[in-house]
Amino acid sequence: MIQPGKNSTFEHKDGGDSGQRRCDRPGCEAEGLHRAPRSRESLNSYYWFCLEHVREYNQAWDYFKDLSEESIEAIRRRDAVWQRPSWPFSGREKQRNGTAAGQFRDDFGFFAEEAAETAARSGRFPPNSKPAKALAALNLGPNATLEEVKARYKALAKELHPDRNGGDSAAEERLKIINLAYSDLKAAF
Repeated sequence: MIQPGKNSTFEHKDGGDSGQRRCDRPGCEAEGLHRAPRSRESLNSYYWFCLEHVREYNQAWDYFKDLSEESIEAIRRRDAVWQRPSWPFSGREKQRNGTAAGQFRDDFGFFAEEAAETAARSGRFPPNSKPAKALAALNLGPNATLEEVKARYKALAKELHPDRNGGDSAAEERLKIINLAYSDLKAAF
């Protein structure tokens, strides 16, 4: 790295001062038009170089030189908020369905779909939710997959079908419950 001198103005050989900065590189007599920070700690204090030497200085400049990974990460985090202190917006946690405390209507089911996908990936639905009750109606555990749900529905639908049960009203009611449960689970997966 260049070790600049302490020259701040260009002086003519006759002793006069032209008011121009001289390049801070020792031995360079060119005009110092380009500034470069002195160090990481004093970014507002500058060396003044000619074009050739500022390029050389900038090429060797490493802001993060001699810093640990933790220090570098701390600097990056502070820079993300413009060196200002920051706090969380509130202490509330997001609800499982992904809405902000469930305070808006989700007419198209976008957030419910995302919550169901998350729940399906984690293998469980919130207790007393429609999908959890639907799994119980199909006699399936909380970790059931969509394929298991389809297979169980198909078996129960065949077993409880009115043609097979001779018009048994209890079987018809059970089939209605199974149909509703299957509809809820299809929407949840």
